[in-house]
Amino acid sequence: MEDFCREKLLSSVSGNRQAAAFSPRQLIPVLALLSMLGPFSIDTYLPSFPAIAEDLGVGLPAMAQTLSAYLVAFAIVTLVWGPLSDAYGRKRVLLVSLGGYVLATVGCAMAADLPALLFWRTLQGMAACGGMVIGRAVVRDAYEGADAQRVLAHVMMIFAVAPAIAPVLGGWLEQWLGWRSVFGFLILYGGMLMLLVATRLPETHPGEARVPIRPATLGAGYLAVFRNARFLALVLTFSSVFGGLFLYISGTPAIIYDHLGLGEGDFGVFFIPTVAGLMTGSWLAGRAAHRWPPNRAVNIAYMVLGAAWCCNLASALWLPVSPFSVVAPLVFFALGSSLMMPNLSLMALDCFPRRRGMAAAVQGFAQMGFMGVVAGVLMPLAAPSLVYFALIQGGLLAVSVVLWALFGMGDRASGLTPVTSPPRG
Repeated sequence: MEDFCREKLLSSVSGNRQAAAFSPRQLIPVLALLSMLGPFSIDTYLPSFPAIAEDLGVGLPAMAQTLSAYLVAFAIVTLVWGPLSDAYGRKRVLLVSLGGYVLATVGCAMAADLPALLFWRTLQGMAACGGMVIGRAVVRDAYEGADAQRVLAHVMMIFAVAPAIAPVLGGWLEQWLGWRSVFGFLILYGGMLMLLVATRLPETHPGEARVPIRPATLGAGYLAVFRNARFLALVLTFSSVFGGLFLYISGTPAIIYDHLGLGEGDFGVFFIPTVAGLMTGSWLAGRAAHRWPPNRAVNIAYMVLGAAWCCNLASALWLPVSPFSVVAPLVFFALGSSLMMPNLSLMALDCFPRRRGMAAAVQGFAQMGFMGVVAGVLMPLAAPSLVYFALIQGGLLAVSVVLWALFGMGDRASGLTPVTSPPRG
């Protein structure tokens, strides 16, 4: 009981102090740019798939392995960065991860064959996940309740720009300078992030709140997180929904080249409207943070998602294939996804108020692992037909609805748990 009271007091004091010390204007730009690192690493090189395949002497299916390798590595190593940041502070660990990212990206740019590219993409994924995991923990270190929800929604709104501009920029770089210039851009972006973190990001996890890394304690902590059914259900609830959108993102080469008959400079036709939906949903989530309880926002998001999926299936079955018929339903699916994301993410993190780094790590592990399965298993199944894309998206949405109905709804979902609540699990 004494340990719990100490934990409760430290969490409360830390949260109140950080909220008073750091304005959203100080944190949001840096955290948003950090969150964009993942989408840039995934989407910028998608238009270069044919050129890389030709240069390295492999087929397009082999290029999909470079995406899966990145995602799987990203997912697994998220379990490392969270506890490290709990023990040594957010800023220091973040700088290490960014330095590793820059070195791995240099390797990608210099790769001479597919095995080398796979190796360096794996290391790139291992390093890139630090920004996502630690960024979420920083938000919850510094802000409570609806303030945290609003800040995370603003971060997501800016983050949503990345998937729109990344493939367009990648297509331009491919046309003008070749595929290796895409990784050159990522090297410069990673270096810029290191400078910003070093000079602009404050340390939000003070020494008295840190949790030393002890193998037995770490193992027990992860066991508690993985045994918490509500936490896992909340994480998988959003992962399933976003998987329905990521199915199309990872399948854009097939959609753009095979189904729409467009070229490498036309990826913006897909990404720009879809990202507009993501940004609109994030803006609505921020506006609703002090007006709607999280469970109401999630329920409204499901209504948008259900309507979007029905339109998507009908379009795939009965409308002629065109950019409008393919993309328009996805805009609203993206809107619904980003409307629910801040609510579900913060509900999950609040299950473990003293181990938010670890909770964010497991959250990232599950989400990125799910995306890896979508890209490596489900997307190849969907690729031959837009109807297959819509049906698989519907199955993922149904999984999410069931998880939310069983674990997410109810009194505990009616509001964000305050920082001072006892840990569940």
